[in-house]
Amino acid sequence: MAKAFIFPGQGSQAVGMGKALAESFAPARAVFDEVDAALSQPLSRLMFEGPEAELTLTANAQPALMAVSLAAIRVLESECGLDLARDAAFVAGHSLGEYSALAAAGALSIADTAKLLRIRGDAMQKAVPVGEGAMAALLGAELDQAREIAETAASNLSACCQVANDNGGGQVVISGAKQAVEKAMEIAKEKGIKRAVLLPVSAPFHCALMQPAADAMAAALAAARIATPCVPVVANVTAAPVREPESIRKLLVEQVTGAVRWRDCMAYIADHGVDKFVECGSGKVLAGLLKRIAPGASAISVGAPADLDAYRAF
Repeated sequence: MAKAFIFPGQGSQAVGMGKALAESFAPARAVFDEVDAALSQPLSRLMFEGPEAELTLTANAQPALMAVSLAAIRVLESECGLDLARDAAFVAGHSLGEYSALAAAGALSIADTAKLLRIRGDAMQKAVPVGEGAMAALLGAELDQAREIAETAASNLSACCQVANDNGGGQVVISGAKQAVEKAMEIAKEKGIKRAVLLPVSAPFHCALMQPAADAMAAALAAARIATPCVPVVANVTAAPVREPESIRKLLVEQVTGAVRWRDCMAYIADHGVDKFVECGSGKVLAGLLKRIAPGASAISVGAPADLDAYRAF
């Protein structure tokens, strides 16, 4: 059966990520060197050694996570004979991971992807003053419930609150003005939602408050060279495959303020003949989510040399 390759988003970063790949494989080192050069910053040293607080900053975490994902892809190509055009039915990435997916499929160069993610991270951070926005996970909530809760909180306070991520398995993330998100958490508890957890993020991603960042990305992407990817990319905002460069450009802008429809993305891929998913990069978050979205599918995570044997046997 066909495979899909999926790429993690913010929150999967950890000090030390990618270090073993860089120490073991020249193609991984080349990716980190290319990203460092593109950003005129020793980002790889920050990834390998920390400090964690600096790595977690949105402007660093976004290109860093992409670098580890692309290092994993290059190692799979050199050590395991991966050819995405031949071996993948689809690629997809969670939020910033969509850029990793596009780079892996050859739509964007690694250097351009790093620069775009630095602009994206900076713009998202600047869009809302620190402390004025928030995000919360509603655990045990279905999408319609979460949407209704967010809309009620927003109308009660005349402030932004909307669904940011539908991650599947009863995990929906809301985003918006801090007081509206806190109000939504109260409403969720009143409605018997299992848990409402404030997320440790520095800005309210994937909501209307990110419009200044969307405008910045529209300008940056207008100047970016985007090629046709070698494999269809299932887009966050439509949960449908895209290959046409101008459509990719448009959807990446919409993605900044739009919801990440991850459950629908994974369900689409699973419904189109894929039963094996390979998570490329740091952590195992997406493999965990997949178990709840498509129980019949199997997933592995590749982010270190020790994962290569599992890939070969997959």
